[in-house]
Amino acid sequence: MVVAPPKRSKKPGRRASGDVLGPLALNRALLARQMLLERGPFGAAEAIERLVGMQAQAPAAPYVGLWTRLRDFRPGDLARLILERRVVRIALMRGTVHLVTARDALTLRPLLQPVFDRDLRVNSTYARGLAGMDLGALAAHGRALVEEQPRTMTELRALLHARWPDRDAPSLAYAIRNLLPLVQVPPRGLWGVGGLPTLTSAEAWLGRPLARRPSLGGMVRRYLAAFGPASVMDVQEWSGLTRLGAVVERLRPELRVFRDERGTELFDLPGAPRPQPDTPAPPRFLPEYDNLMVAHADRSRVVAEADRGRITVDGREIVGTVLVDGFAGGTWKIHRKGGRALLAVAPFARLARTQAATLAEEGERLLALTDGEASAREVRIGAARRA
Repeated sequence: MVVAPPKRSKKPGRRASGDVLGPLALNRALLARQMLLERGPFGAAEAIERLVGMQAQAPAAPYVGLWTRLRDFRPGDLARLILERRVVRIALMRGTVHLVTARDALTLRPLLQPVFDRDLRVNSTYARGLAGMDLGALAAHGRALVEEQPRTMTELRALLHARWPDRDAPSLAYAIRNLLPLVQVPPRGLWGVGGLPTLTSAEAWLGRPLARRPSLGGMVRRYLAAFGPASVMDVQEWSGLTRLGAVVERLRPELRVFRDERGTELFDLPGAPRPQPDTPAPPRFLPEYDNLMVAHADRSRVVAEADRGRITVDGREIVGTVLVDGFAGGTWKIHRKGGRALLAVAPFARLARTQAATLAEEGERLLALTDGEASAREVRIGAARRA
């Protein structure tokens, strides 16, 4: 049995020029660019740049995300890049923590500042505590504190509250996170190492200033290279920015224009890969928060509408997801007890025998990565769950 692609609405949309791309065509184009049809031959740093960063709220997630995309990835490769300050963990797209190269941290952060400015105005938890605040003075004091030495958020709250005792301490610290490009320094993000996030400024950590004239058009092109073909709304969903229609219009002469089955315009780079819709897609294990699952306004190219709630917790947290025939086909979680590791897979639909076998083999390779020293490792594929 082959897992069917998500059903698409037949409601008519805005008319658009260009060839029509169905859900399978969009799926295979996305998987090709994400190195999920065939593992890429790249090093970790190059792969991270090709992906325009990787979501990294969970410290181990980028390691699994790179393993599932690269031929010869080893956790030590990424840990070394972090220690050498060639890649960093920093809040970027959608205001969420991403792992990016040093160059991208300095280029993308100023482009995305409007996301953080908007959040300071509308955040229901912290905005009220910042009303009437001199944000320039707050940012300057916060910068001095984190550049004196890296600080945890707990430390930062206490120090800021000592300076502004009549203000809400969590709001002050949250504002610093939005006003300054803060990076999480090691050991946070190292393979197998815990600890609270400790923060300093990107400029202090990397020894270079933020880019002075970063290009929104360049960011859009890179998004299309990693996630296209895509609509204006898709780019906005991925980035957290708004009003990008004018940017895409300026790029239109150099882009290919397609449309989906509802008539929505999709833009793409002329030379980007667009494999045949019947290209085989092997099983893949995606880590929690993987950008593949959240980088489009219309996510039907990778997850059926009926299954979207099955890969989230409280509608927000994206759990570990299994791709079956290119689409979200289940979830996974590793349970550890007494030196044993069990990878439990919960499929959304009944798997054919060959699908289950290849998925189990891939799961065994994942356990070898995450729990190579376990006394026993097991992959268990459960019965299909009803939506």
